[in-house]
Amino acid sequence: MANLLSLFTLSLLTTMSLTIPAAGHFWKSVKNKPFKLGTAKLSRFQFYWHDIQSGSNPTTINIIKPPPRNTSSTTGFGIVNMIDDPLTDRPDNGSRMLGRAQGFYGLVSQEEYVLLMSMTFVFTTGRYSGSTLTVLGRNPVFQKVREMPVIGGTGLFRFARGYVHATTHTFNMQTRDAIVRYNVYVLHY
Repeated sequence: MANLLSLFTLSLLTTMSLTIPAAGHFWKSVKNKPFKLGTAKLSRFQFYWHDIQSGSNPTTINIIKPPPRNTSSTTGFGIVNMIDDPLTDRPDNGSRMLGRAQGFYGLVSQEEYVLLMSMTFVFTTGRYSGSTLTVLGRNPVFQKVREMPVIGGTGLFRFARGYVHATTHTFNMQTRDAIVRYNVYVLHY
């Protein structure tokens, strides 16, 4: 039996090696030297995300409403909003602009207020101007602190990975306007 199993394994490995294309056919190994990757460093950022749905110049617009059969949902399940939200250094609207959060979020739970967020922080000032960080994750909005992963970045954040902690600073139930403090912890080169 052991010989039969060994023969089967050898046959399977031989078949698999015949179906794998030679290097360079559609992929090629890349040495990290062209990227000049140094030692990864951990950076922490704090800024405020302004999600404005009210007024004459909203930074969030609804792009998908729930279907009529779902109007009984109390959580807004199925709603999707596109965002171009300011990122500032303090919670007040007149504070220094650091960049924008661009992307979308949708309400994904039938039982509680949970967003699926896909957004890119585009930095426009300081050392990181022109660099971006992308966040993709679940955001249960009524939890005090929510954690979402940083899945990548560009510019000075190439090969970035990390996480964000989001904490609601203010939320207006009538206008649906929100200011959320983001603490970002990111490993980058």
